[in-house]
Amino acid sequence: MQLISDEILIDSGQIDPTYKAVYPLLEGFDLANPASWTSGHPHAFYKRMREEAPVLWSPGYKAFSGFWSVSRYDDVKTVELAPEVFSSQRGSINIGVQPREKWKPKKLIPAAFNSLINLDAPHHMEMRIQQKDFFIPAYVAEIRDRVASHIDGLLDEMERKGPVVDFVKMFSEEVPLFTLCEMLGVDEADRPKIVYWMHYLELASQYLANPLQVFLKEPLFPWKFYKTVNEMFAYGEAVMADRRAHPREDLLTVIAQSKLDGQELSQEYLDGSWLLIIFAGNDTTRNSLTGTIQLMYDFVDQRQMVLDDPGLIPRMSQEALRMVSPVKHMRRTALEDFEINGQKIAKDEKVVMWYGAANRDPDVFPSPDVFDMMRDNVDKHLAFGHGVHKCLGARIAQMQLRLSYEKIFERFPNIAPVGDVVYAPNALVNAMSSLKVNLYGVGGTKATQVQVKAA
Repeated sequence: MQLISDEILIDSGQIDPTYKAVYPLLEGFDLANPASWTSGHPHAFYKRMREEAPVLWSPGYKAFSGFWSVSRYDDVKTVELAPEVFSSQRGSINIGVQPREKWKPKKLIPAAFNSLINLDAPHHMEMRIQQKDFFIPAYVAEIRDRVASHIDGLLDEMERKGPVVDFVKMFSEEVPLFTLCEMLGVDEADRPKIVYWMHYLELASQYLANPLQVFLKEPLFPWKFYKTVNEMFAYGEAVMADRRAHPREDLLTVIAQSKLDGQELSQEYLDGSWLLIIFAGNDTTRNSLTGTIQLMYDFVDQRQMVLDDPGLIPRMSQEALRMVSPVKHMRRTALEDFEINGQKIAKDEKVVMWYGAANRDPDVFPSPDVFDMMRDNVDKHLAFGHGVHKCLGARIAQMQLRLSYEKIFERFPNIAPVGDVVYAPNALVNAMSSLKVNLYGVGGTKATQVQVKAA
């Protein structure tokens, strides 16, 4: 099968749209620049987009082509539900695709393109079906107890280190990485490597946005990065070869033995497939967990409802996903001319869907900035996408979120942020990199147990 990376649409640097923009250009926030995204979602700018320019053109700059943005709920669904028009494969899910001579490290960029998330029909569904057994309810139930036990251990460690801990570092990063390693079948001895590699890949996106800041934090990063990436891909090649020769009951084996058009996946697709699962599965859960802790502090009435009735946690989890919107956007590329909300879009132009904007569309979610787990359409958010590309791991994510909330609020009902969320510069995901919390509430301390002697 042809590699996506061989046929992908490279940005031309197109500045103006092919067809005249119906809506005004908006200034005040640079959607494509990762450095803009250090304060979470720009909800005030989203509001302007929905009201003034629901199909907004952002002009191209340098080598990057301009793109259309859709921000209203119904417009996002229109794009999601027309995969025959709006392709994931033609230009990938990324806002921009640089010229090939800038694809560095050599293996990393193609791996980001050659994976399930960027495939169109029929290959998207063909690969999705081969992996489905690790995402169905039966498997979620099978892995649930292991995840629950790990969560208990993490909370034990937080209590030992508390009362003030970094919730991201000690909990929300750890839960999804454990779950994904269990699913993939990563050997215990190799799991610290996965953590290390993920750290360096996240630093890479920050380095592109603010190289000086990363350099001051880790002066050796530019020199270590390429070595780290090479080690990661060498590991991937070795583990995939092993799973083909010695299959196990794990997701790595399913990936290694998957086929498209009757052919085994090339190494490029193997690399892209296992890395996608780690990245996609990690970001959604990690950022949802972190954001929800902040929301439950901001909306004390909702927290009290959950403490009084833990049976509301599934509803709380859904509303938190809407409010947090852990994935900021996905991009599609038009395969033909198409009109959305009165705006004509030309073939090969990009359309970017902003989930954080759609999830606070007041025409769908009244009082959208208010956390209300009892709203009638609490499960209609687009945090996992919609249509054929809806997140394959949604059930796994929901399981982790609900288990975490059950155990956290049972054990630390007064948990509270004692600092601001720190956001990494990332335009793709709502990347929360740090949140200091006090497990027992602001200024709280662990209760001291007094031993009572028998009379």
